[in-house]
Amino acid sequence: MFVFKPALLLLFLISFAATVTSLSVRRGPPLNPASQQPADSLTYLWPLPAHFTSGDDALSVDPALTLAVAGNGGGSAILSAAFDRYYRGIVFKHTGFDFRFIRKLRERLASVPAYDVDTLKITVHSDNEELQLGVDESYTLLVPKAKDSSQVTIEANTVYGALRGLETFSQLCSFDYTTKTVKIYKAPWSIQDKPRFAYRGLLLDTSRHYLPINVIKQIIESMSYAKLNVLHWHIIDEQSFPLEVPTYPNLWKGSYTKWERYTVEDAYEIVNFAKMRGINVMAEVDVPGHAESWGAGYPALWPSPSCREPLDVSKTFTFDVISGILTDMRTIFPFELFHLGGDEVNTDCWRSTSHVKEWLQNHNMTARDAYQYFVLKAQEIAVSKNWSPVNWEETFNTFPSKLHPKTIVHNWLGPGVCPKVVAKGFRCIFSNQGVWYLDHLDVPWDEVYTAEPLEGIHTASEQELVIGGEVCMWGETADTSNVQQTIWPRAAAAAERLWSQRDSTSQNITLTALPRLQSFRCLLNKRGVPAAPVTNYYARRAPVGPGSCYEQ
Repeated sequence: MFVFKPALLLLFLISFAATVTSLSVRRGPPLNPASQQPADSLTYLWPLPAHFTSGDDALSVDPALTLAVAGNGGGSAILSAAFDRYYRGIVFKHTGFDFRFIRKLRERLASVPAYDVDTLKITVHSDNEELQLGVDESYTLLVPKAKDSSQVTIEANTVYGALRGLETFSQLCSFDYTTKTVKIYKAPWSIQDKPRFAYRGLLLDTSRHYLPINVIKQIIESMSYAKLNVLHWHIIDEQSFPLEVPTYPNLWKGSYTKWERYTVEDAYEIVNFAKMRGINVMAEVDVPGHAESWGAGYPALWPSPSCREPLDVSKTFTFDVISGILTDMRTIFPFELFHLGGDEVNTDCWRSTSHVKEWLQNHNMTARDAYQYFVLKAQEIAVSKNWSPVNWEETFNTFPSKLHPKTIVHNWLGPGVCPKVVAKGFRCIFSNQGVWYLDHLDVPWDEVYTAEPLEGIHTASEQELVIGGEVCMWGETADTSNVQQTIWPRAAAAAERLWSQRDSTSQNITLTALPRLQSFRCLLNKRGVPAAPVTNYYARRAPVGPGSCYEQ
């Protein structure tokens, strides 16, 4: 009969640690495609850092990697949670064992060879964790030369800069299947990085097709890999109203079914999950068009039962409901931007419904005037709740001089809009549908990649008014079965355009960008993200035949 003896267990653990460590440090040919490149070839980081240098060393990384923190923000729960995610789920997921608890045992064995890197030190200077537009996401990442130090350092002003540095560090780490160790190739590394644009967004449409909470979380997680930082949550539209609004509880009667809804708690959970990854959530309530679903719970919001949108401009109740929705949502969404839509407003119902037509006449308004009246009144409500309103470009195209000065104009109809917007002193978000609408499946990766938000804008003061851009995942033909394949990898092409310096990502992209994007697509696949092949003629299609992930 076996008798458990603590001393035998201790001896076994020490022996096991020594054996694994001695096996781990054996050198072998690296199998990662990035590591097989010559030292002066491409840098397989996505998006490309602003400034970096590298060498030709290969460093082994201790599977019992220690996190050391410093600075006023070093004790952040956001930081420690991120380190655990990367440690367990990404960098060391192939080891299948948490080595940290036997670190001290192994350190007693003087004969055991040391790893080149055993500590990751992260310094965060500020303890302010407020996440708003323009938060400092810069960081410095230093990987030492072999034998000079065993410590990799990340330094950032905010915890959100540290998160971006952690993502870059994770991409430097490659698992060597021959030696079964994690390696950092092309060391030493010196990386000084910051984003080109403050706003780097992805629109997700949960009205055309309901997306479960766990799918939304998966998408948010994948956004962090490409350093995107705003989830534009297009929650409701004419087809369905899935969100709980406590002040007007009948609104979510407009959901497809009672099982396809988001509670207030669900929305809080999504916002908090995103914040832990340095991602803001901008909600959208699209008015006065795209709102037919509202009337399922409150039919008085329709101009008439047979003419259901735009929302009835003649009734005070309409604006009471909008105010109630925004009041409830303000407690959930702390981001300073709120999207009010305003696009594709067909005013025929206003002109053809007798009581609305009479109201227009009494107020000496045309239907066009009423459109302006509605948008500006909604803006006033949003501003009163300390939001900066975002509106689709039709509002600017129709009455630019009347928009609230804090308005951010969201381009979508085509090119050349942001130059006009910033010339009038407004801020702009670039989402030209010809290149950055992901539901347009025939737009290839290179057209997404080469789209330039600052095209036609030449003065520095006006360029600063373009806060960034956003790729849009409209949901008419995308649901849980294919939404992530439709988003990725083309969203990553836009992500590099929005993060990386323009002059470093614009030359010979078939040679300089395509191999790196293919590698990033494979990285996404390894992390469980079902990104489609890069060079598909139609996005989201499966491979046409057998082959390597790195060549599809």
